Amino acid sequence: MDVFQSLEQGDSVLDLSRLDLDSVDMDGVSEERRRETTRLYLASNRLAVLPDALCLFANLQVLDVSSNGLELICEDVTRLTKLKTLIAKNNRLDAQSLPKDFGCLQLEVLNLSGNRFEELPPQCLKLRRLRSLSVGGNRLRAIPAEIENLTSLELLYLGGNLISFIPPELANLPHLSYLGLCDNRIQSVPPQLTRLHSLRSLSLHNNLLTYLPREILSLVHLQELSLRGNPLVVRFVRDMTYDPPSLLELAGRSIKSRNLPYSPQDVPSHLVNYLDMASKCPNPKCAGEEEMYVYVCVPVFFLSSCALVFVSCAFFTGVYFDSCVRHIKFVDFCGKYRLPLMHYLCSPECSSPCSSAPQSDVDSEDESSVPADRLQRVLLG
Repeated sequence: MDVFQSLEQGDSVLDLSRLDLDSVDMDGVSEERRRETTRLYLASNRLAVLPDALCLFANLQVLDVSSNGLELICEDVTRLTKLKTLIAKNNRLDAQSLPKDFGCLQLEVLNLSGNRFEELPPQCLKLRRLRSLSVGGNRLRAIPAEIENLTSLELLYLGGNLISFIPPELANLPHLSYLGLCDNRIQSVPPQLTRLHSLRSLSLHNNLLTYLPREILSLVHLQELSLRGNPLVVRFVRDMTYDPPSLLELAGRSIKSRNLPYSPQDVPSHLVNYLDMASKCPNPKCAGEEEMYVYVCVPVFFLSSCALVFVSCAFFTGVYFDSCVRHIKFVDFCGKYRLPLMHYLCSPECSSPCSSAPQSDVDSEDESSVPADRLQRVLLG
């Protein structure tokens, strides 16, 4: 049966995907049908090249040629002056595959994920109307500084590449709300990213991050931050799991913070000596004799599903002995970390450089009373 027979007159969609075609004879499509078609789907066939008559679809706005094994996007594509969305993922495209005048298109959505690009094609950096660019699962080693030319960009996904450096120019994208850089080799985040005032989601999981810049706290609209699989989070979970404050430390803090009297007649002499070693916390944010609750949510790795263990403990701040206690709210929604700022409270680390970060207004509130859109602060290593 002719693959075009079942298409109704006036239908703006022409779906020829998953038909195992190795060629499509567009000559079988009437001139009226070509004129009416605004969306053309050719995905999951065996097309080595695009049909010659593709350029005759003058009103085409969406073209999907994914999963075909394509090695070349023909020059005729540039004649599709109304094309807004091009999806060409999971092919064999590389730096030589795009036509020279590709940047003249008025594309708003471009998906080139799952191909063989080793660098971002310069033609893509001329698509000034582009709102969504996906080039994940390629072989990119760098993000060109010219990325700043795509000033309309709202979504940028570059996960699953070989990127090790985030250029500061990336911060010059005023409308960027989603940035996906997961599964790369990134070791640091430039503080300039704080200029991304529209950013709501930042995916950095499975990289080589050991810290985040404090400036990232100024991303007031950030709601999702994915950090799993980085040394930063691995170290945090390890320390929380295997190095909790001792009972002696907690008992000593309770006694000193509440100014409870003690003497050799009340407790053994070595405990008296220990209590006398208490030091005042140098952190000016420390609550003195006030009680501060620490809510800790730790992933349970041995369960097959995403699970969390909540531990609520009351620590008395203002003094320390030798143990590091942090104020943490830690949430992992099946891979999406949302963490308020980690504070060093009463420990020798209070006076360390990493403890000088400003206090988040989220930290002093019970998690149940904090709206979800305010759980947006991040873990600082």
